[in-house]
Amino acid sequence: MDARIRGTGAEPRDLSWSRTVPRELVHRASVAEVLLTDVLRVDATRFLAAACWSRSHPTFPVDGRAAHHPLMVVETLRQLGIFIPLRYLGVPVDTRMLITDVFFTTEPGAQPRASHGATQVTCRVRVTGLRAGSDGATAGLRLHAEFLAGGAVFARAGGGARFLSPERYAALRGPLAGTCQPPSSAGLHRPDPARLGVPHVRDVVIGRAGPGGNGGHGRDRPDPTEVLVDAADPWHPFFFDHATDHVPGMVLLEAARQAAALASDGTLSRPTGVRLTALRFTEFSPPARIVCVPHHRTCAFRFEQDGECPAFGVLHYQSPLRA
Repeated sequence: MDARIRGTGAEPRDLSWSRTVPRELVHRASVAEVLLTDVLRVDATRFLAAACWSRSHPTFPVDGRAAHHPLMVVETLRQLGIFIPLRYLGVPVDTRMLITDVFFTTEPGAQPRASHGATQVTCRVRVTGLRAGSDGATAGLRLHAEFLAGGAVFARAGGGARFLSPERYAALRGPLAGTCQPPSSAGLHRPDPARLGVPHVRDVVIGRAGPGGNGGHGRDRPDPTEVLVDAADPWHPFFFDHATDHVPGMVLLEAARQAAALASDGTLSRPTGVRLTALRFTEFSPPARIVCVPHHRTCAFRFEQDGECPAFGVLHYQSPLRA
C-alpha cells in the first residue's frame, strides 16, 4: 500500500509499506526483524520513512492488549540510524554503529491501536551533528524523529551514534572482538514473567543469584536480592537476532525496564519515556548489576560491572508509584 505524505515543506512524496528495506542495511539477520519499508530523502538533513509494526513481532503482548511494546520506537530509530548513513551518507555497509545515547517520549493517549495485520508508522527524521573522521568519512551523527500513525504524532525519539570501520572496531575491542553468543545463565533465578510484563520466560533478560548461584562479581556468597543482566534465551529472535560480542543496547533498555517493574512490584511496567547513556560496552561476563531507584513517575537506573558504570539512565511513567 502506498501513501502520499504532505506537510513537510517539500513536494508530496510517496512512501511505501509494501516490502522491507534490505536487511543488511539495518544490520538485521532475519527479514522478520526488519521494520523499515521505505526511506526517502527530503533535503540534506531531513528524511521521511515508513515502518511496519507487526502483531507477530516477538515483543507484541499476548494478554489481549492492542498496544505495541515501547521498544518498537527505539528499534525503529536504531534501524533509521543505520539505514540513513549507509544509504545516503556514504558509510560502508560493514561499518559498526555504536550508540552513545538514546531517548524517547510517547503520548499515551495517541498510541496506535494494533488491528489486523500490522500498524503503518510514518517517521519524520532529522540528522544533526554530522562529524567526519580524519579520512573524511562520516564518524558520527545525531538523529531526531517523530513517529506518526493515522496522521497523529504519538512518539518522539533521538540519540547519538559513532561509526567505526571493522579495523577500528577490532582495535577497540581487542580479544573480545568477534561474534559470540552470551554465556549460559545456569544458577540464576528468574522472576515471574507476568511480574515483569512479559508473556514468556524466554522474554526475561534479568536474573537473581540464588544459593550456590554465580552472581558474577567474584564473591563467595552472591547477594540473592541483586538484579543482574542475563537473558533467559540467548537465541531470542528480537534481542539476539545475530551474534554479538557485547550486550546489545536493546537488551540494556529492556533489562532496565524489567528491573524497574520488579522493584515496583509491577506498578512501573510500561514506560512512556526513557533516556539511556552508554559510556562503554557492557560485557556478558561478569553479568552487569542493575541498580534501580523508583521515585513517583520515574525510575533512575544504572548498570555496574567490574567496578565501573557502563551505562545509566532514567525511565518515565504516566502514573506515579503507589505509596
